[in-house]
Amino acid sequence: MEDWAPPNRTQSEMPTLPEHTPPSRTLVDLATAHGVATDYWDWQGRHTPVSAETITTVLAALGVDASTEDSARAALAETVDGPWRAVLPPTVVLRAGWTPWVPVHVAHGATVHAWIELEDGGSRDVPLVDRYVEPRTVDGRLTGEATIELPGDLPLGWHTLTVEVGDGTSASATVVVTPTRLELPQPLRAGRVWGLMTQLYQVRSAGSWGIGDLADLAELASWGAGLGAEFVLVNPVHAAEPSGHLEPSPYLPTTRRFANPLYLRVEDIPEVAHLSPAARIEVESYAVSARALNALDGIDRDAAWAAKRNALEVVFSAGLTGLRNADFNRFVTAQGGGLQTFATWCALADAYGANWKEWPERLQDKDSEAVAAYVQEHPEQVRFHAWLQWLLDDQMGATQRSALDAGMSLGVVNDLAVGVHPEGADAWGLSSVLAQGVTVGAPPDQFNQRGQNWHQPPWHPERLAEVGYAPFRDMVRAVLKDSGGIRVDHVIGLFRLWWVPEGSDASEGAYVRYDFEALVGILVLEAQRAGAVVVGEDLGVVEPMAREVLRDRGVLGTSILWFEWTEDGRPLPPEDYRELCLASVTTHDLPPTAGYLELAHVALRDQLGLLTRSASEEAATEQAAIDKVRGLLVDRGWLDPGADAAATVVALHRCLARTPAKMLGVSLSDLVGDRRIINQPGTENEYPNWRVPLSGPDGAVLSLEAAERSPIVGPVVSALG
Repeated sequence: MEDWAPPNRTQSEMPTLPEHTPPSRTLVDLATAHGVATDYWDWQGRHTPVSAETITTVLAALGVDASTEDSARAALAETVDGPWRAVLPPTVVLRAGWTPWVPVHVAHGATVHAWIELEDGGSRDVPLVDRYVEPRTVDGRLTGEATIELPGDLPLGWHTLTVEVGDGTSASATVVVTPTRLELPQPLRAGRVWGLMTQLYQVRSAGSWGIGDLADLAELASWGAGLGAEFVLVNPVHAAEPSGHLEPSPYLPTTRRFANPLYLRVEDIPEVAHLSPAARIEVESYAVSARALNALDGIDRDAAWAAKRNALEVVFSAGLTGLRNADFNRFVTAQGGGLQTFATWCALADAYGANWKEWPERLQDKDSEAVAAYVQEHPEQVRFHAWLQWLLDDQMGATQRSALDAGMSLGVVNDLAVGVHPEGADAWGLSSVLAQGVTVGAPPDQFNQRGQNWHQPPWHPERLAEVGYAPFRDMVRAVLKDSGGIRVDHVIGLFRLWWVPEGSDASEGAYVRYDFEALVGILVLEAQRAGAVVVGEDLGVVEPMAREVLRDRGVLGTSILWFEWTEDGRPLPPEDYRELCLASVTTHDLPPTAGYLELAHVALRDQLGLLTRSASEEAATEQAAIDKVRGLLVDRGWLDPGADAAATVVALHRCLARTPAKMLGVSLSDLVGDRRIINQPGTENEYPNWRVPLSGPDGAVLSLEAAERSPIVGPVVSALG
């Protein structure tokens, strides 16, 4: 059951509920025990039950059989006995200063000795609590429950709790001590900062190979720093497919731990300078063909990557010198099995295609003998993909250093996608901790009235805990490396995710809860270690409790000017915005502001059949909202009545500057007067999502060099002051 109340609605405002089979009491209790919601409140405040069919499918994805009433009863009984079969819970996550009790299940009357092995190598005994718990018979054995209390002065970090039982057996659990609250970086403690927001692939310079890259990001950061920007927020740079057709959405990556070599600048690889004359000519020929793509009115990732990969293979074949080779080997060792698994998947994808579900069956299990044999037989192919990640690590580090050297206090802020491609590297390599038979999405809301299906397999909450949250930790660490911050897309996914059974409509899903104390705690722990700020994208249908937790833990929220309204339907006064947030006028899921003012989003959604009411009604509603915002700007003296789009963009940023928000984000698209939509949520190939290049007010393709000369830059920057 959901634990927050909807806004008041009259009966006439309540749409008719679809027909569905209601769940039995047993199914409701079983779902609740496993964190599966059996109802929810939608964006219109409507109480919506979840069908028995959806609940049963979602439970099956969690490994719980509820296909019959008898199996549901048996599964419900197992929720009671299951924890008693484990000596220790697999993971204990606590905040600094907490002294939680941890149950220890052993044969009744057995002695227990417990200690913690600290991350720094130290060790401490853990005392038992004088507490009696009635023993219970489990699997024919009388089982008792001892209790240990973790000390409140454990250092932050990752530790191991071990218990030794009197019969000589032992068990261990991961213990994670997290900060009570994430300390904000010094620039945010001292005041507020503003920065640029951009889709990196759009930012093409004369030196780009058809797509914006890390060298372009360094140039953009340097230019922004000269204007007073303290950060540059970019789209996720997670890895895509290694060959063939590349998924255009940066929010549907093949992995979130490793980066996309499409963003490498080939000329900045040290080995290029030492290539033979023939090899250098070959690399330059690929560069010429790739640079020709800069003039296209579209982002052709496949062509750009084909040229760049050919050039990278030439550089790779030249080999590494002793010092560089030693550095590469250290990188591989430090990355451990995660890099080996990813590089292996890439090599296999090159040979068999990027959909691992279509590979020979013997290769679909990453731990199979066939996969091990393939690695032994193709070491250079695997090494190539590990080498690409090493190059990315080097260039991403150099980009961040360049941003800081230019004067930015935070530098690059990376974006963390909510999930991964169902046919990609993580779905193969991390299949044991991902739920099968369901995908992640979102229920219907104001801007996606038919709901969304992102086609991403979700974390399996129980299996993630069983492995000590290591995959989640490794992913977060990777995104935080060489950055001043992290934006977490759909941060509410750390609390609950909308699971959609495969083959079902996006509206026929259910929320599944996660241990947010663990996920949020690990996020802030790793961010504090990195000295980074965390911004959570908390838009859409959000439980108030979630925002309160994030605020209390020091995680910034997200405020989009077009989404900020008072309860009586007026634009929220800028003074009333949250302080702990990243505030901006727009976001990549809306048109750039010039296009938004022209209702480009309404026209496109009507064209694609995404509206649930007539285009005229939708346009009237949106125009009325825009007029109210314009009215606020006029009333405050920031905009003259009848002013054009460029003046309105300036006034909107002047309004933004009057908020108490700790971070202000300025879209590069707004700075150049772009009007074209970057992404239309709820679509795949109906619109060229994530393939639209940066353009000016006239729709003509715009280079980075030209963007820096945009006439609106100066007025917007002045408005921020």
